[in-house]
Amino acid sequence: MAIPFGNRRVTRRQFLQYAEVLSFSTLLAACAQSTAPAAPAAAPAAQAGAAAPAEGVTAAGGIKEIARNETFIAVRGGTQGKFTEWDQWNPFVPVANHQFGSNLIYEPLAFYSAFADKEYMWLAESYKYSDDFKELTIKTRQGIKWSDGKDFTADDVTFTLNACKEYGAKIRWGTNIAQVMDKAETVDQQTVKVTLTVPAPRFFWLLTYHFDIGVYILPKHIFEGKDLSTFSHFDLANGLPVTTSPWRVVHSSPQQKILDRADDWWGVAAGVAQLPAVKRFILLPDQGEQQLIQSVIKNEVDFTTGIQPSSFPTVFNGNPKATSWTGQEAPFGYVDWWPHSLYVNNEVAPWSDKNVRWALSYYIDRSKIVDIAWSGASQATPLPMPSYPPLQPYFDATKPLLEKYNTLEYDPKKGDDLLTAKGWKKNDAGMWVDETGKPVKLDIVSFFDFTSVGPVLVEMLKRGGIDASYSEPPDFFDNFSTGKFTGCLFGHGGSCREPQETMALYQSTSEAIPGGHAVNFSRWKNPDFDKLADQAYTTAPTDTQKLVDIWVKGMEIWLPELPDIQLTQGFHRLPWTTENWTNMPDAKNPYTNSAQWHLTFSLVLHNVKPSA
Repeated sequence: MAIPFGNRRVTRRQFLQYAEVLSFSTLLAACAQSTAPAAPAAAPAAQAGAAAPAEGVTAAGGIKEIARNETFIAVRGGTQGKFTEWDQWNPFVPVANHQFGSNLIYEPLAFYSAFADKEYMWLAESYKYSDDFKELTIKTRQGIKWSDGKDFTADDVTFTLNACKEYGAKIRWGTNIAQVMDKAETVDQQTVKVTLTVPAPRFFWLLTYHFDIGVYILPKHIFEGKDLSTFSHFDLANGLPVTTSPWRVVHSSPQQKILDRADDWWGVAAGVAQLPAVKRFILLPDQGEQQLIQSVIKNEVDFTTGIQPSSFPTVFNGNPKATSWTGQEAPFGYVDWWPHSLYVNNEVAPWSDKNVRWALSYYIDRSKIVDIAWSGASQATPLPMPSYPPLQPYFDATKPLLEKYNTLEYDPKKGDDLLTAKGWKKNDAGMWVDETGKPVKLDIVSFFDFTSVGPVLVEMLKRGGIDASYSEPPDFFDNFSTGKFTGCLFGHGGSCREPQETMALYQSTSEAIPGGHAVNFSRWKNPDFDKLADQAYTTAPTDTQKLVDIWVKGMEIWLPELPDIQLTQGFHRLPWTTENWTNMPDAKNPYTNSAQWHLTFSLVLHNVKPSA
C-alpha cells in the first residue's frame, strides 16, 4: 500500500456526460511532435500535433518523437481528474506526492522486493552496523552521476540525512530520522558514518525502498541553501529536477507527466541493472473506472490503477491481451502490505470506549464484505498485517489470544449486550441512542479504494442499530491525517517481514508524521504498548524469537482494546495489457509488486520487455 490522493469514482451519468464530448481513444499520442502533447478540456492525455496545454511546462528541447510501442502509459491518482501537484518534484514537501512520478526520479540506496524477499543494492554498495546498532556505515558506489553532470557522492547522503533531522516534522520522513539519528558525517567520498541516539537496527531499512517506504536521496548541490519544506525542485529550463535515474522529466502538467529515458544511465556500467527498454513513460490522472476499463480494452494505456473485481470480466471479454497478477482468473491481484480496517477516532466519544469498538466489530460480517463488496476476491484478516510468509510466526504466536479476542467474530447479540451494559437503548426504529438519549451516528469517510465496501459496511452497521453513513469527500486525506473524522475506511502501511513497523502504527509518537505510512491514524494511546514498540525497534529484525515475545505482549494489550476494527486483506487488482509490453511481475514471476505508484516501480521498468 500504499496512499493515493483524490476521488476516482464518477457516476455513470457523469461519465456519459463527458463521454459525449471526449473520446478517450483520441487522447493518447502514438508519437509526439516537437511541442507538448495537447490536452483537450477535461481530458487527461495527449493528442499529437497540437499546441501545448495552457497549464504545464515542457522542456526546452520539446517533445521528441517516440513510437507508441516504445512508450509505457500508466494511470494513477489525481484530484477530480487532474494532477494538482504537477509542479512539485521534491517529494519531501508535504503537499507533493512521490506516487505520481517522482518515485522514478529519486533512486534509493537500496531496493527491497517483499515478494522476492530480496535486497537490491543501488546507490549504496554496502552497509554495516556496529555491534550495538548505534553506528551505521554506508558505502556508496563510484561512478554515479547526477543528470547535470555532477558526481553523486557520500556528501549527498550526509546532506539528506542531516536535513531530515533539521527539518523534522516539516518534511516527510523528517520525524522518523530525527527521532533516532544524532548526526551523519562524510568519512570520504564514498563513505557515510551515521551516529544513532539509540540502537537502531532498522535505520538502513528506512533508507531502503520497499512498497511506499523509503527516504529519498537529494542532490546536495541543488538543495543546499533551499527550504526543503517548500522548494519544488522543478525548473525544466534549468534542468530540474536533477536525478541519478535513467528518467528525465520533459513535460509536466495537470493533464499528464512525461518522462523520457536517458541512454547514459550510470547503472549499466556499474552492473546494477539493464537500461529500461521503455523509452518514454507517461503518467495520466485517473478519470474513473469506466475510462480505465475502456482504455485497457482499446490498448490505449498499458497499466492502470485498480478496478473492482466485477469489472475484470468486462476487460477480458473486450481485450484478450488484457491480464492481471493472476492472469484472467480471480482474485486478479496480490495481497498488498495494506490490510483494511474500519478506523474510529479513539480520541472522540463514544468511539474512545473499547466496548463500543468491539460492538462495531461484532456487527460486521466479513464474509459479506468479501462476497458482496469484493465479489469473493478477497479474504478476511484478524490482524493489521499482511499474510506474508515472513510474518507467519507472528500470526501463529497470536492464535491463542485470537481465540479469546476473535477480531473476526460476527455476533450481533454480543454487540447489543456491550452497548446495553453501557446504558444505551434502541429507539422505535431499532437504532441506538446513548445514555443521554442522543442518537448514535457514525459518519464513515474514505476514498475510491473503498467505494464498493462503504455501502455494504453501512448496511450491516445499520442492521446492528448504528446510524452509519459513507462518503468520499475531496478533503478526505487532509482531515483523516489530522484526526478530523469519526469513522474511516483505510489500510495499514506497516510490516512486511517482521512486526515492528505494524506496532509503530499504534505508538503515541507516531501521530503526526507528514506524509508517512507509519502513522497512528486511530489515535489510540497506551504507554505500556509504547514501551513494547520501542523495545521492538531496538531489537534486531533477525531475532525472531525475541520479536515474537514482544509481539505477543503487545497483542495482549492491543487485542482487548481493538484500536481499529479489522476487515480484510488489501489486494492490488491492477489490469494491464500485453499489447506493447511483457514481463510484468505476476504470480508466476513475482520479482516485485507491480504498483506503479510505489517506490519500487523502477524495478518493473527495468524488467519489462517489448512484446514484439
